[in-house]
Amino acid sequence: MRVLGINAIFHDPSAAVIVDGRVLAAAEEERFSRRKHGKRPVPFSAWELPELSAAWCLAEAGLRPGDLDAVAYSFDPALCRDTSELDLGDPWDHLRVDYARRAPQFLATALPGLDPGQVRFVPHHVAHAASAGLSVPEDSAVLVLDGRGESASHLAGAYRGGKLETFRCQELPHSLGLLYEDLTRHLGFLHSSDEYKVMALASYGQPRFLGELRELVRADGQGGFTVGRIDWAALAPGRAADGEMTEAHADLASSVQTRLEEVLLDLARWTYEASGGLSTLTMAGGTALNCVANARIAAEGPFDRVWVQPAAGDAGTALGAALALGAEHVPFTTAALGRGWSDDELEAELRRAAVPYTRPESIAAEAAAVLAGNGIVAWYQGRSEYGPRALGHRSLLAHPGDRDTQTRMNDVKGREQFRPIAPMVRAERFHDLFDGVYPSPYMLFVHRVKPEWRDRIPAVVHVDGTARVQTVHTDGEPLVAAMLAEFERLTGLPVVVNTSLNTAGRPMVDTPREALELFGSAPVDLLAIGPFVVHRGGTR
Repeated sequence: MRVLGINAIFHDPSAAVIVDGRVLAAAEEERFSRRKHGKRPVPFSAWELPELSAAWCLAEAGLRPGDLDAVAYSFDPALCRDTSELDLGDPWDHLRVDYARRAPQFLATALPGLDPGQVRFVPHHVAHAASAGLSVPEDSAVLVLDGRGESASHLAGAYRGGKLETFRCQELPHSLGLLYEDLTRHLGFLHSSDEYKVMALASYGQPRFLGELRELVRADGQGGFTVGRIDWAALAPGRAADGEMTEAHADLASSVQTRLEEVLLDLARWTYEASGGLSTLTMAGGTALNCVANARIAAEGPFDRVWVQPAAGDAGTALGAALALGAEHVPFTTAALGRGWSDDELEAELRRAAVPYTRPESIAAEAAAVLAGNGIVAWYQGRSEYGPRALGHRSLLAHPGDRDTQTRMNDVKGREQFRPIAPMVRAERFHDLFDGVYPSPYMLFVHRVKPEWRDRIPAVVHVDGTARVQTVHTDGEPLVAAMLAEFERLTGLPVVVNTSLNTAGRPMVDTPREALELFGSAPVDLLAIGPFVVHRGGTR
């Protein structure tokens, strides 16, 4: 069966192709259009389709639009209700619904040769659920939370034998995702984009508003929850985008983050009981990108295993919608599902750019040597990642032992100094340095840094003593593992700083030209691009 999955309705438009139970390609439109998140999640943009990523996915799979058995669109307008009933306060939401109804015709125009009758609407939260529950080989409980779908913001259920049983959906306007979005806006950040900044800020505060929030945000004991109207200004003053960040802002972020974790734990425990005690919980939806909450669910919840879809946000619903139509388990083995270039293509781009480059005997050893000398490395290898995390394919790397590394990296990227940077570590060394979820190949949990290591790798230790770890496994990422092993040989440290290869407000680098442009405009010491290297100031 040949299925193209499409996410278009809110934000992070994306496409994915599955052929006969194999995921051949998945990519976000932002990597092609160079617009962060692809578009803003407003009704007026709902007609925009991931035309570039869809065309690439089809080409990567060797398919034409007419070859498809189905197109799975991750939103079902038949499930929508008038916003006056949902109390969302958006008088233009009917445009979103109208555009969704017309999606088959829009897709047929964007992909000439496609029969609009091949388009199938998949409910938004079913697509999220499938992206997680059908990506693991075993039966699992599934928990989805985000801002909103058609008329709900949450789904609790279970996958057995590839079939979804839904236990509970929480209807709008009650939404933990929208709660966090409102807080993000109040704190002067861009909602539906900068929620991760709020999560980072929370560690700097104290949850002194928790009492008020416990009254307003409650699990209902039946698998759902209620979110009352919150007077944010009564708790902490609103902040302009360029305004001063105060202790009150950090305390408010801490309070909401803590209450979110508490309610998510209640929902996870209820879902466990409703599932009959399934040992695995799978999670998706934008709220599942809250790695602090994920870690708490894994540590304090009843499940033996918690697995989070790496593309947990709306981008992942392209994959999930396609999986839902197939209704079979297709284990997720790698996030490297985007574009890649051959060595010949990379060398041609280097020659076009007229930059001096070399091909060292070992790219891993060359990069490790620069890192050991406290240099910054732009690491561009293989196919790009699907989802928001850089996982050793489009990464900026640095030395974790220098206390100034966090400041340097945030300066390179042009972002706030309270933002943490993350470590990657060889899987076999994880337990020596960290406590928490293992394995963690997709950076979706936080881990406690063991006390004896905090002064040795200070750059990756957040203010609360945690780090968002990526475990690197030799069988899946041999080149990154080799670089880490060489860096440890040179420094005695089995950890390297890993953050995304981009600058603030821009999508991750995707093409070789974009990698060269970033290298040329940012204080980076080495570009490791495929088997080639470009040193700052010329060849060594």
